[in-house]
Amino acid sequence: MSSAGEHKQEFIFRGIAVSPGVVHGKAYLLSRLEPEIPSYPISSDQVDSEIARFEDAIMTTRQQIANLRDQVSQKLSEIEAQIFDAHLLVLEDKALIEETEGELRKSLYNIESCFNQISQRYIDFFSNLEDDYIKERANDIRDVTRRLLRNLAGENQPNLASLSEPGILIASDITPSEAALIDKNTVLAIITEHGGATGHAVIMARSMGIPAIVNLSKATSRIPSGCQVLVDGYEGTLVVNPTTDTLFRYGEIQVHKDSIRRIFLSELEHPAQTTDGHAVELLANIEDSEDVTRVNESGAEGIGLFRSEGLYLRSNDFPSEDEQFEEYVKVVRGMESRPVIIRTLDLGGDKVLSKAMVGLGENNPFMGFRAIRFCLKNKDVFKTQLRALLRASAEGNLKILYPMLSGVSELLEANRLLEESKDELRHRGENFNEKVEVGAMIEIPSAAQVAPELARHSDFFSIGTNDLTQYLLAVDRVNDEVAHLYQPAHPAVVRTIKQIIDAAKVANIPIGVCGEIAGETPYAALLLGLGLRELSITPPNLPEVRYILRRLALKDMEDLASNALQCGDPQEVQQLLDIFTRDKLDPLLKEAIGNLKAEE
Repeated sequence: MSSAGEHKQEFIFRGIAVSPGVVHGKAYLLSRLEPEIPSYPISSDQVDSEIARFEDAIMTTRQQIANLRDQVSQKLSEIEAQIFDAHLLVLEDKALIEETEGELRKSLYNIESCFNQISQRYIDFFSNLEDDYIKERANDIRDVTRRLLRNLAGENQPNLASLSEPGILIASDITPSEAALIDKNTVLAIITEHGGATGHAVIMARSMGIPAIVNLSKATSRIPSGCQVLVDGYEGTLVVNPTTDTLFRYGEIQVHKDSIRRIFLSELEHPAQTTDGHAVELLANIEDSEDVTRVNESGAEGIGLFRSEGLYLRSNDFPSEDEQFEEYVKVVRGMESRPVIIRTLDLGGDKVLSKAMVGLGENNPFMGFRAIRFCLKNKDVFKTQLRALLRASAEGNLKILYPMLSGVSELLEANRLLEESKDELRHRGENFNEKVEVGAMIEIPSAAQVAPELARHSDFFSIGTNDLTQYLLAVDRVNDEVAHLYQPAHPAVVRTIKQIIDAAKVANIPIGVCGEIAGETPYAALLLGLGLRELSITPPNLPEVRYILRRLALKDMEDLASNALQCGDPQEVQQLLDIFTRDKLDPLLKEAIGNLKAEE
């Protein structure tokens, strides 16, 4: 810390926190100059030579990206390396290549000008879509375009392999190619003006444990290069020229969070049980088979939600039955006898598989052709997955979960196709669990209303609070204009969850929650008070929930739920949660931290 910093004014900026942590260091501005695009007419005799230059540049770019992929695979993991498969697909996009060559022949302008024009059209199209996940795909095209144009011009590619000394990288945006070369020993944090939580560079930052903030407006123009900055990746705060008091305060925050984390991890071997003896089953939400290690480290009693569409999205294709079986069986074997609930394919909304969704042009994809609707229309795709799931069920405690059911007819049709898949496996002589359990995911209001009927044809329920809240309140979660209306504490949500729980109890079938709110301790307490005994949570949040629930009485949580059910306004419910946190949760953490400090 330099003494000069004491005489400069402190400024605070706020963006969106996407990767946690607190760090302090020098700001390094990445001033990325876009490659210069020459534009000049050519003769018809030069068309073939321009196309040859284009093909050579494509080959060079493909080799560079393949090398990057290998580096990332060795540096991080195969999962992160698969990000660059999307970049390679851009280079194999026949439409993009053919349109570029067509423009060349039509306009008789040099290949750089033609490629830039066509690729920009694609970038603009994806950038103007409302879906944040799809918007990020524009960055893939932009990244490849810059690289290819530089290769056409013979320019060197930007290299962020390391800084001269440790510091905080500030940029308009950071492409996956650039992020792949970042040295986490010198890049202490990443700040960008654009981007979202689903961006590939953000995914890499999280994987490397680098704090990150995105959507910090005009960061490159408001933050001087070389100044001292402090990054709070928990809250999305950036402090320029932090004072000694600010540095001390944030140092205490980091120590505090580290201490809390150690406390949470200290009780993984103890059962999840309330102080008055009620057991709670804590499961984990995962994306792929590589997450099994994290599940075991978190102390989870099984997997409450395996999002199977990740396998489809990573390959941007429909994986074969054998490919799916290998993925599912890794998870089942990794959990040994513990339960593994695998959700069938849930494409659509913000999870787009171009091969499946081509030509749809949906105005509202979250309420359109997705999940079970897609599967019931594409029966071959669905039955391929069902056969793979059934085969994996022979290896352990696998259960099948259908997403986005709106009524009984869809459940019956899905079960009919499951029986057909069983018949096909019997004919092939394949082993599977004849009594594999099948569950209904309740995330559409209509399904909640007919929950008693759904329960008659289900072995268990799983409540998807993310979509249930979105559909009950008619709030698009990715629309910034109405995001503030997305309120899991809304009385309509609380009452609907209670209604679903009661229907499951009457039918005597198990019920759990796999939505994000289960990982937040105040909401977890509310859910248990409403009658749930099974929560499925992202692995990093699971130790905290376990620790807190072991120190709460079910009676207190039931009182919280009873009071919440009487509320008519979301603010009233939120106030109850805040009071419960203040009176019940905060004292537990303070006491534990005090005991830890005494031991130290």
